[in-house]
Amino acid sequence: MNQTRTFLLFAWLVVATLLFMAWSREQVAPPPSPEAAAASQQAAGDGAVPELVPGAVPSVPAAAPTMSATPTEQAADAAAATPTVTVTTDVLRVALDGGAVRQADLLGYPQTTEAGSDPIRLFSADAATFYQAQSGWVSSTGAAPTHEAAFVPVGGERNYALREGQDTLSVPFEWTGPDGVTIRRTWTFGRGEYAVKVVDQVVNQGSAPWQGYVYRQLVRVPPVIETGFTKPESYSFHGAAWYSPTDKFDKRKFEDFAEDGPLNKQVTGGWIAMLQHHFFTAWIPAAGDTGTFSLATTRGAGGQQQALVRELGPGVQVAPGASAQVEARLWVGPKLVDQIEAQQVPGLERAVDFSSFAVMAWIAELLFAVLSFLHGIFGNWGWAIIGLVVLIKALMYPLSAAQYKSAAKMRKFQPRIEQLKERYGDDKQKFQMAMMELYKKEKINPVGGCLPLLLQMPVFLALYWTLLEAVELRHAPWIGWIQNLTAPDPYFILPAINIAVMWATQKLTPTPIADPMQRRMMQYMPVAMGVMFAFFPAGLVLYWVTNGALGLVQQWWMLQKYGDKAPKKA
Repeated sequence: MNQTRTFLLFAWLVVATLLFMAWSREQVAPPPSPEAAAASQQAAGDGAVPELVPGAVPSVPAAAPTMSATPTEQAADAAAATPTVTVTTDVLRVALDGGAVRQADLLGYPQTTEAGSDPIRLFSADAATFYQAQSGWVSSTGAAPTHEAAFVPVGGERNYALREGQDTLSVPFEWTGPDGVTIRRTWTFGRGEYAVKVVDQVVNQGSAPWQGYVYRQLVRVPPVIETGFTKPESYSFHGAAWYSPTDKFDKRKFEDFAEDGPLNKQVTGGWIAMLQHHFFTAWIPAAGDTGTFSLATTRGAGGQQQALVRELGPGVQVAPGASAQVEARLWVGPKLVDQIEAQQVPGLERAVDFSSFAVMAWIAELLFAVLSFLHGIFGNWGWAIIGLVVLIKALMYPLSAAQYKSAAKMRKFQPRIEQLKERYGDDKQKFQMAMMELYKKEKINPVGGCLPLLLQMPVFLALYWTLLEAVELRHAPWIGWIQNLTAPDPYFILPAINIAVMWATQKLTPTPIADPMQRRMMQYMPVAMGVMFAFFPAGLVLYWVTNGALGLVQQWWMLQKYGDKAPKKA
């Protein structure tokens, strides 16, 4: 099998893979009906606050109490009256009321590449795009603050900004109950950090013990995702994810919330999250805390269906005159591998969901690590991709050398193959047998060109996922007209170069195919591949053009070394 045939095989595999991914998106379950959503809410809990054992720190119950994800009309009025604090750091601008982060803008990530584009907004209070991180308390022994208009700012400050030279910024809120219990909640933001520290300090100045559970939840209206080859977000996972040390990483799409049940999993040392293309949010409890993870669907104030992932716990018991403290981190930001790893949270790196296939995800993670290393050298992701091709070519040189050596020998004996065509005419079976006998006699390996290209197939697909998912490459420029490696080439220059490279490769590669129709298909293959690559991310096409160009040079050199410079005609 020669180089041209392997191109055909590769094209077929790529198209089949993309068609399968498109088919998979069409097979997702339809949005659950209101009845199914109601059933899911009922399964999440019966509305009763769990009974706690007096005088002891209680264990986390198996069933989480039902808590509304969005305020009722009365609570909404109270929430509207609650002062909202705006916090601005070098990377975040958030609006919060103590119990919920109502809005969050990522200042370093514009929505488009156009100048003056608004930043990406993760959390939003708008009914159509509702998305919030919420946290409150429930108690069976007294009053407790929920996320619905319970905390008030301390000191009356309404606008906080991280000043130059300041590394951290603390924003305190407080709730005081009728029985002398006070909960002081402090949100701490760091310079360059997307992980926000949230500390709740419970002080009991009453005359009776107080017991309660902290809960943390993420709730949002599932986003509408546009599908198509030019819509990379349609290939990313959108839904809830969670991690437990026993069951490891797991996730569920938004459309499967009601159908697959409420979860109700007791976990120590885990976390919950909501994932989307390039960005995610997550509640990360303290390492030793035990909580119950649950999923539910709810209806928002405007009637929109919402998805909710919640962690209930840990529970605390505070004697009169005593205090207790619980803490967690809230991640609000991009899927930056370095910062995620810096959190030192087991499994959190899985938020960067390169692929649903474990092997492909592993290859993609390895490729990204190499790309990051090369980016540190070149300072440009485009040149890093080219450097990756050079490294892969160097590693595969022994196989590639055998491939091109075989192609050079086939070119050398092309006149004899033409003689066989003339001798056997339309008898294809005899022609194939005679040609295989010639290969055997001259020790030519006709399948020598398959292995190197097939080995690059998983690399190619893994790089495809890496370019789609890695936020580090989002809107990354290369040179000249390529100002976004994760978008298609705007002027189709790279696909055109790829056509030229494939055409030149065909001219250097003999094509012992007797059927005129098959020969014609091979001749049109470069154009077909060029059209297909016109819809691929420019970084992926850059990888393939560089790979093809280096292969062309390598094949030309092999022809000079092992083949006839001017083969004689039959």
